[in-house]
Amino acid sequence: MALTESPMLAPHLGEPQSLLDAFCTPRSKRRQIPRRDAFIDSLLIATVFATDPQSHHHAGHAFYSPDAAKCLPEHPAQQKSCPYVSRQAPRSSRLRKHEDSQDEESASPCHLEPTSQITPRPERVAPVPLPGTPVHPLVTQPREPTTVTVKCMARTRIPTIHGTVFLHLYHNDYDNKEHLAVVVDPAQLSNNGQYSAPPIRSHSLDSVWTENETAEERLIRGAYVGRLSHDSQQPSRPPVNGPLPAPHLPAPLVRIHSECFTGETIGSMRCDCGEQLDEAIRVISQPVPVGSNRSVPGRGVVVYMRQEGRGIGLLSKIRAYNLQDLGHDTVSANLKLGYKADERGYELAVSILRDLGLGSEQGEGVRLLTNNPDKVAALEREGLRVVERVPMVPRSWRCRPIEEDSQRSVGVTMVGGEAVRGVDLDKYLRTKVLRMGHMLPLHPPDRSLAN
Repeated sequence: MALTESPMLAPHLGEPQSLLDAFCTPRSKRRQIPRRDAFIDSLLIATVFATDPQSHHHAGHAFYSPDAAKCLPEHPAQQKSCPYVSRQAPRSSRLRKHEDSQDEESASPCHLEPTSQITPRPERVAPVPLPGTPVHPLVTQPREPTTVTVKCMARTRIPTIHGTVFLHLYHNDYDNKEHLAVVVDPAQLSNNGQYSAPPIRSHSLDSVWTENETAEERLIRGAYVGRLSHDSQQPSRPPVNGPLPAPHLPAPLVRIHSECFTGETIGSMRCDCGEQLDEAIRVISQPVPVGSNRSVPGRGVVVYMRQEGRGIGLLSKIRAYNLQDLGHDTVSANLKLGYKADERGYELAVSILRDLGLGSEQGEGVRLLTNNPDKVAALEREGLRVVERVPMVPRSWRCRPIEEDSQRSVGVTMVGGEAVRGVDLDKYLRTKVLRMGHMLPLHPPDRSLAN
């Protein structure tokens, strides 16, 4: 493509056609450019703008020709490239001029507004971890606590192989994604209003949205109590106060789970995400012993965050898989693509839990289902009150050797309830322990997988 036809070049070069032709004039001797305020080779400018979009450091200097007429001699044989110069002075000169203008302003009781002013860039202050907080160098540290507003738009009952759960869909003012919360709280199915523990309900869902909303509108969005049916249609009441903690009961079990299409939908064994999602719902659904011979139904939440591939997205995740086939692990593949080892944030997850009455100082604390100490620290820095960390040991590491069974175990994902194993999965789990500091017992590599 000719330089004069380039969509990137055209907006920046408004000279006559003869001057554009002069840009490409061959030169017998190349000129050194010691400074950016010296004469700039016009052919270099044209080449740069004809390639890729330029940043403000490259495109904001307003290149111009001081003597454009001299570049067009009467005899073509004497034609030479036209020197261009930047309108922007070196930064040292601009700062010196700014300091001189400030000195003059301070010395004069009455002064005019400066024609140009340079605002010094504020220094970026990195967040300081809390004392005693373990920080792994390869894991992205969360930003300072951010106020995020979330709203539960709908709630419905979902029967699963592990029991009935309530699916909540959230909108927010932080991103354009629809995040989810899977609430395990079977006591809410009771129509008599008698609960063995404080119900885990969304404050934003049960609130009054409009002055004229009807009972039917509340039922359709899921703001009801008990079990919704043709015979039972009881809208919930707007919340007055948050749920009161129950000191005689264990805190709800919570899992922060990141979306994984490959592991959950098509059963990829490059990771254990599908197994973790199934195991989290299964463990939360188990009865919780209270006292010597009494138990209450299991209760808790799986916050399902739409941050595929530790926050890098599905496209980059697929490319990272190819890098893993070339010898990289899951950490070095992310770094090779220009990402951090973990790009996830937890502001939204904490806001969702608070909307459900969990994790705040006034509400119930949570038991966090994770092996990742950095996730615990990140959530606590966002203000979540974690009272206990509950480990999640991979099934393939709990059952060694794995006994082959012709009967497939059922579960909520493609992997199901089975303990799967494979070379890629074993490498992935070992990387989490060795390079990301996950608190898991490290087993020796399974030699049988190489056969």
